[in-house]
Amino acid sequence: MSEIDQYIDNVETKWRDSFITLKKVIDQSIPSGFVFEMQYGMPSYVVPLATYPDGYHCKKDTPLPFISITAQKNHIAVYHMGVYADQELFKWFQKEYPNHMDTKLNMGKSCIRFTNPRKIPFQLIGELVSMLTVKDWIKMYEGNFR
Repeated sequence: MSEIDQYIDNVETKWRDSFITLKKVIDQSIPSGFVFEMQYGMPSYVVPLATYPDGYHCKKDTPLPFISITAQKNHIAVYHMGVYADQELFKWFQKEYPNHMDTKLNMGKSCIRFTNPRKIPFQLIGELVSMLTVKDWIKMYEGNFR
């Protein structure tokens, strides 16, 4: 059993179906070139070192993170580095959210939290995930963080 399968098996029953659906939506929506692996203890979509050998910050051996998903005790979270790096993408997401949800947006810099497993805007997350290619993300990362 893979580390990711173990992670999913250990997701609390309350969150598991929504977590699996979220993963499927991301899998179907994310542009090609990102790789799904465990990173920082979370299932994550990263730019592999074969594509971006510079790695993340000064860690040459760490693939460039893009999106991570996690199920915590009180919420499911999507960590989307593009929302953190691109103010226009952040504003777009804030504007679109009320068109999909009747709950208040619960968001940090890159973290979008959902506290009700039956109230997750899967279509909106899929659209958000599809908006940046690997090439776009590398360019944005290099322009903002390096």
